[in-house]
Order: sequence, then structure tokens, then C-alpha cells
Amino acid sequence: MKVLIINGPNLNLLGKREPSVYGNQDFDFFFDSLKTKYLNVDLEYFQSNIEGEIINKLQEVGFSYDGIILNAGAYTHTSIGIGDCIKAIVTPVIEVHISNTFSRESFRHQSYIAPNAKGVIIGFGLQSYELAIQSFL
Repeated sequence: MKVLIINGPNLNLLGKREPSVYGNQDFDFFFDSLKTKYLNVDLEYFQSNIEGEIINKLQEVGFSYDGIILNAGAYTHTSIGIGDCIKAIVTPVIEVHISNTFSRESFRHQSYIAPNAKGVIIGFGLQSYELAIQSFL
């Protein structure tokens, strides 16, 4: 099984950025622990702060991978383009968020990804990614 995790803007700062909201663990370290735990899953990771690069990556893998776990960060609430791309590809996408977006600012309650995603996992910290992996298994 081949699964790609895509993180959007500012998620490269995990462990440093607003630890009260996002925790203090570096994502690379967490990703390594996922790869160790799920040896039967070919896990890959991609991060970009640029919307078009995320769309390009979705198009690149969206017809050949078994699953995509997407935390589009702020683009979740603004990017019709990413939402349309998910609708256009065949690989199932699970939308994840580290924080509970519904307990935050009202603009974070809207997702352009959710209507086209297989499912949404919100508010379980970094464990949201692991829950998404388990959903593909």
C-alpha cells in the first residue's frame, strides 16, 4: 500500500509554531515513527507552502497511489483549486487537522476539501495522521 502525506503552509514549522495549538513535536521525527510503526505501508511525505505545488503533487500521485492524507493548513479554508483537484483524481484523500478547527476562528469552520474527501479527521493532534493511515488499512 502506497500512501502520501501532504502538509500545506506553515506545517514545516511544527514543533516551533504555536506549541499550545500544534504541540512541540517536529513532524519529521513523527513521520519517522509512523514509518517504523507501519512497515507494511509505503509512506511518503511532501510539504509545501505554495498552493500550486500542492495541486501539482495531488495530480502527480492521484491516479496511482492507494491513499493521500492531506493537511492543507489554511488552504483548507480558501482553496477552491485544491478542492477541485481532489474531486478530479481517483486516489482517496483523507483531510486531517491537528487542532479542532471548529473550536477556533469561524473562518476555519469552512473546508473546500471535505466535500470531495473520503473522510475528515480533526483535533487529535498528530495522531490525526495515524488515524488516517488506519482508515486506509
